[in-house]
Amino acid sequence: MLDVCNPQVMRSLLAEFGFHFSKSKGQNFLTQRWVPERIVRESGIDEACGALEIGPGFGPLTQELCLRASKVVALEVDTTLRPVLKKTVGEFDNLEILFTDALKTDLPKLVAEKFGDLTPTACANLPYYITSPVLTKLLESRCFASVTVMVQKEVAQRICAKAGSADYSAFTVLCNYYAEPKLLFDVPPSCFMPQPKVTSAVVCLKTRTQPPAEIKDEALFFRTVRAAFAMRRKTLLNCLSAGFPQKTKAELTEIMQSVGISPTARGETLDLPTFAALSNALQ
Repeated sequence: MLDVCNPQVMRSLLAEFGFHFSKSKGQNFLTQRWVPERIVRESGIDEACGALEIGPGFGPLTQELCLRASKVVALEVDTTLRPVLKKTVGEFDNLEILFTDALKTDLPKLVAEKFGDLTPTACANLPYYITSPVLTKLLESRCFASVTVMVQKEVAQRICAKAGSADYSAFTVLCNYYAEPKLLFDVPPSCFMPQPKVTSAVVCLKTRTQPPAEIKDEALFFRTVRAAFAMRRKTLLNCLSAGFPQKTKAELTEIMQSVGISPTARGETLDLPTFAALSNALQ
C-alpha cells in the first residue's frame, strides 16, 4: 500500500501527475498516517459497515476505510484526481469512486444501491467551505448510523456546544436533533500539505433513531430555532417577533410564558427540549 501521507511520496505524485492544490476546493492533504488511522479506528467502522467518504483527495482516509469496511464508496468532485487515485487506492476491490458532487447526490438512493445489508456510515475530511451544507445533508438524509468528520476546530466546538455557551448556535441544535455528537481529537495544521491557518478536529455523530424531544412540526421547529439565533444580541421575544410577524408581541409573550420561558431570555440559553416545547406552543 502506497504511503500517501509521506511528504516525499506526495511530492512525487504531485510531480508525476502535474497536480496542483486548489484553494477554491479547500484542498489540504494529510501528511501524518496516524490521523486517518485514528479517525477510522474511533469511528467504529468495521467489516459489518459500508462507508461513504466525501472528498478522498490522495486517498489516505480511503485506504484506512478500505482496510476496515466491507464496502467503500468515495465521492470526489475534482476529476483531475482520477489518475492519482487509480495509483494510490486502485488496489482495493472493495472500493468504488464516483466523480460527482456530494451536495447533488441522492444519498438514500446511493446507500440503498451500494451498501445492501451493510450498516451505512459516513466518514470524511471535509473542506472548510462546505462543512455545514455537507454535514447537514448527511444528517438530514437519515440513512447513516454514524457520521465521522474532520472539520475546522471552531466548527467542531460549535457542533458539540452546550446551551448558553458562546459556541452554541442554530447549527448546534440541528446536529443534536439528528445525532449525538462527540468531540474525538484535535489535528494541528502541521499534519497537512499545504498547512491551513487553523487547527482541525474530528467529531463523531451517532445518529438518533428517535428525536430527542417530542416535536409536532419539524419544519416549524427549525424555523423557531433559526429565528431565535437570527439576532444574537436581541432578546428571544424580539427575535420571534421578527421571525413570526403574524403574531403580536403580547401573543408571543404569552406563548413563551406558557412553556416557562422568560420574555427577557435570549435564544442561546434554550436547550433542545425547550425549543421543542416552544415550537409546539407556537403551532
